[in-house]
Amino acid sequence: MRLTDYTDYSLRVLLYLAVRGEGLSTIQDISQAYGVSKNHLMKVVQQLSELGWVDTVRGRNGGLRLAERTRALTVGEVVRATENDFALVACLPDQNGERRACVITPQCRLRNVLEAARHAFLTELDSHTIGDVAGPQGPLAALLGIRTVIPVMPAAPEGDKPVPIA
Repeated sequence: MRLTDYTDYSLRVLLYLAVRGEGLSTIQDISQAYGVSKNHLMKVVQQLSELGWVDTVRGRNGGLRLAERTRALTVGEVVRATENDFALVACLPDQNGERRACVITPQCRLRNVLEAARHAFLTELDSHTIGDVAGPQGPLAALLGIRTVIPVMPAAPEGDKPVPIA
């Protein structure tokens, strides 16, 4: 099974934003981190935004962030939404349920094997969430060139507990 670049980039955007955590990222940030086309990522981000998986903030200080519920999405859900054809061979049904005729279809065992493989592939992808594959965040953040923000704790008077500064 081979996924399209579009699906690959969709997963990469979600992974980047999950690792980034707080704050906004730009398409330029993600493009530079992965070394992929900014134009390709613009199309991907548009769909991810339409699906409600990425929040976009317009304006000079705008950017992207992972929508709250996106960490719980499975990789399988993302793949199903971004791939347009799971027909591994012509006799398997496509997205519209259509299949091309094949002379051996009435006696073909290969079709069932390929359908089982496709099912197993998607089942495995469904067992992992975006949050799962985004960890551990520290090493991934370093590879992506993301600086982690460490909250500054002011000195507290004796007996008081420190309070993080937002």
